[in-house]
Amino acid sequence: MKEKEQIRLNKLKEIEEQIYENEKNVKYICGIDEAGRGPLAGPVVVASVIMPKNSMIEGVNDSKKVSEKKREELYDKIIEEAITYGIGVIDEKEIDTINILQATKKALTMSLQELTIKPNLILVDALKGIDTLGIPYRSIIKGDALCYSISAASIIAKVTRDRIMRQWEEAYPQYGFEKHKGYGTSAHIQAIKEYGLCPIHRRSFTKNFVK
Repeated sequence: MKEKEQIRLNKLKEIEEQIYENEKNVKYICGIDEAGRGPLAGPVVVASVIMPKNSMIEGVNDSKKVSEKKREELYDKIIEEAITYGIGVIDEKEIDTINILQATKKALTMSLQELTIKPNLILVDALKGIDTLGIPYRSIIKGDALCYSISAASIIAKVTRDRIMRQWEEAYPQYGFEKHKGYGTSAHIQAIKEYGLCPIHRRSFTKNFVK
């Protein structure tokens, strides 16, 4: 590993390192992040992951800063190395019913329920007012760019959601889901205007684009 990358990863791990050093009761830290709060179509996905204390996977970063190809590679490494991980998925229909914020919070709780080991502390990207099943949590603004375990969770969530959207591409090829993953690109909005909505579009997000 190059020295520059080693320094970056050391910086990314500072929050966890300080917790492990100063809070002796904390053995397992769980990072949590979501993907898909903003798109016009498809689900919201939340991932929870507990990484080993000494984990140092080269390239782990906020998923938005990593290419799609690299995310796929990192996903496999993270899954292989993780102590445990969980994924929660809430589809577009439930998003329309309970709103995106509540859907994200629900998916978060679902992801925690999948963990095979209970963490002592949760670090989550920005969210507050969440049901963490009684586990203490800390909300970190821009946590996916500042905290190693949240970065790892962001990659799991993003890759999981991207794979779901690529599957939808086969069912609804006219919308280009493989390229934009349901986000509101100009090409996607044009397709909605041309073809109307398909079953996986979020009605509450697309009111401005259909008559």
